[in-house]
Amino acid sequence: MDQTLYRQANQIIQTSIAAVLPDKAVQRALDAFHPGSGRTILVAAGKAAWQMAHAAVEAIGRVDGGIVITKYGHLLGEIPGLLCCEAGHPVPDENSFAATAKALELVRGLTEEDTVLFLLSGGGSALFEQPLIDGGELQGITRQLLACGADIVEINTIRKRLSAVKGGRFAQACAPARVFSIVLSDILGDPLDMIASGPAYPDSSTCAEAQAIADKYQLSLSARARALLAQETPKALDNVTTQITGSVRELCAAAAKACRSLGYEPVLLTDQLCCQAREAGSFLASILRTHAGSGQKCAFLAGGETVVQLTGSGLGGRNQELALAAAPGLDGLCGAAVFSVGSDGTDGPTDAAGGYVDGQTMAALRQKGLNVFSVLRQNDAYHALDAVGGLIRTGPTGTNVNDVAVALLNG
Repeated sequence: MDQTLYRQANQIIQTSIAAVLPDKAVQRALDAFHPGSGRTILVAAGKAAWQMAHAAVEAIGRVDGGIVITKYGHLLGEIPGLLCCEAGHPVPDENSFAATAKALELVRGLTEEDTVLFLLSGGGSALFEQPLIDGGELQGITRQLLACGADIVEINTIRKRLSAVKGGRFAQACAPARVFSIVLSDILGDPLDMIASGPAYPDSSTCAEAQAIADKYQLSLSARARALLAQETPKALDNVTTQITGSVRELCAAAAKACRSLGYEPVLLTDQLCCQAREAGSFLASILRTHAGSGQKCAFLAGGETVVQLTGSGLGGRNQELALAAAPGLDGLCGAAVFSVGSDGTDGPTDAAGGYVDGQTMAALRQKGLNVFSVLRQNDAYHALDAVGGLIRTGPTGTNVNDVAVALLNG
């Protein structure tokens, strides 16, 4: 492993994530928050829920009750006046359902004078859930969608129709109270009705689209689930004000700044990356090969969210798979590295945020008896990268604005 590049990669990651923590972004959004004369209830859901709620309570002083629902291991302590809960992600579990039921209790019976401060971040689709079908079936459908290679918009189009809180239905449950929603975006283009499946935003997707997605991926659905796909979601809400704050664009800008501080000339390839993780990794490696020997220090950045189609039963995540897929293209190339991380600090069902490879990774894998192509077929990037010191671990970060991949060329 090229220790210099590895240290620089970690420095870029740490600096970039620190720049997109939601504290200041939430405080800025609250400049437009004007609660009514009644009660203020806070509901926060998503991987960044604790950080967002903590910042909000510090900014406004107090609330009249509320709840924080985030992923296991993401709570950083108690917050005065709020019940803090952890639940399942990326597949919802009984704690997801129980915590969401408590949120619905909190907003039941509110009046026009009351206000719901709703803080939403990525991961909310699994964490904030009250299913309209059996919970076990919902978990099974979620696993099918994650395994088939569906993108996040397709996944959330299905999820909305199987839920009592998604697709604008949570805002309906809050009525006649006003809902002031602050959203931290983790989806390309910041579509408010798709982030965490849009609990407080009118749904732009249609029943026909949902049914087409179910047919495209040949989803196994009960008659009840099929019937729900044919029921339309709310297309207008008159009790919601929404402020979007933070996105993958900011993450890419922060990464570019960090690269420049290390002497690299950054080039933003896209902040709309949406393809198979393996394809993205191979593409980034090919870019480095093209520019190798130029004598210039370059950094090529791509932000967004790739997908993984499961062909094996290994362990990993999209960022780890992207990095490992870049390794063959970098084999023997000096001064070149590719790394990719999820800004929330967790990549797939693992304790890693992402992965790192360089020109020495393939030799290290061969020395361990690992065939990278067999590993990729098994979707087992985690164990392969772990064997050669290529896992990136940040721990839960407190934010969630999608992923960034960086290809470094040190001259």
